[in-house]
Amino acid sequence: MKMKRALMAYALASVTATVLGGAALADDRQILDNVHFLIPGGAGGGWDGTARGTGEALTSAGLVGSVSYENMSGGGGGVAIAHLIENADSLQNTMMVNSTPIVIRSLTGVFPQSFRDLTLVAGTIGDYAALVVNTDSEIQNIDDLLAAYREDGMSFAIGGGSVPGSMDHLVAAMVMQAAGEDPTAFNYIPYDAGGAAMAGLLSGEIRALSTGFSEAVALASHGEVRIIGVTSDERVPAFPDAPTMMEQGINTTFVNWRGFFAAPGISDDQLAAFQDALTIMYDTPEWEEVRARNGWVNIHNNGDDFRVFLEEQEQVIGDLMRTLGFL
Repeated sequence: MKMKRALMAYALASVTATVLGGAALADDRQILDNVHFLIPGGAGGGWDGTARGTGEALTSAGLVGSVSYENMSGGGGGVAIAHLIENADSLQNTMMVNSTPIVIRSLTGVFPQSFRDLTLVAGTIGDYAALVVNTDSEIQNIDDLLAAYREDGMSFAIGGGSVPGSMDHLVAAMVMQAAGEDPTAFNYIPYDAGGAAMAGLLSGEIRALSTGFSEAVALASHGEVRIIGVTSDERVPAFPDAPTMMEQGINTTFVNWRGFFAAPGISDDQLAAFQDALTIMYDTPEWEEVRARNGWVNIHNNGDDFRVFLEEQEQVIGDLMRTLGFL
């Protein structure tokens, strides 16, 4: 019922705004006064961009009055998860962004909690992965990267904005395996989120960086990196110059979901409000502008559907990690 009321309110606000010559009626559309976004990593990473992009769309569309953000790094995301659980009573208006790593790090024991210890709000987007190099690098494509790795061995390092065995590491391993290399033998250097990893790339500490495609697009658009491969089936309109792994003979694709979780024990009304705001957001031009700018794919799973999706991914990712030797 709350979903229907919210949808009706949104439609009524749109019609009334048209009648009044386009006057904005944000109060009629507003579902939540404020939302606090908890980000389990540092600035410049995929979680950071997802939370801030979602907050931008929600406030610009008038669905949320105001938003705030808190970056809380540590423990591969475990510090933020523990904080959300331990302070649940005072964090009723908080949504924590997370993604595939919450499944991976639970499987590997990086932290003791899992998605089952949180309130599942919704899965919202998918983001492809990419390998990038410094724009001054002699590496122009995946063949060049593989040639440099085969020549330099363990002195050739690929970095990522997360811990060993994480999503960035796993994607690089998948590429190596598809290229016929040992997926566990290359030198992976972990950083705390994308900003630190980018600094490692620019300083020459690593030769290539495994990262989310939306992060890669932002960096490539400013001339900071060259995207040498993306894990999509086809080139992505957000940055059509980026070649896919597939077109370079690397038979691997991957899309990393991202979504939102709330503290355990929040009220049904608060959960419904979170879900209503995100659901209605999808049909706004403000969201489409944010989504297209980042090259994200809409993947919307609410509540129980989100739980089923996560349980299935837990099985698939676990099988893959065992194949690659990470479990």
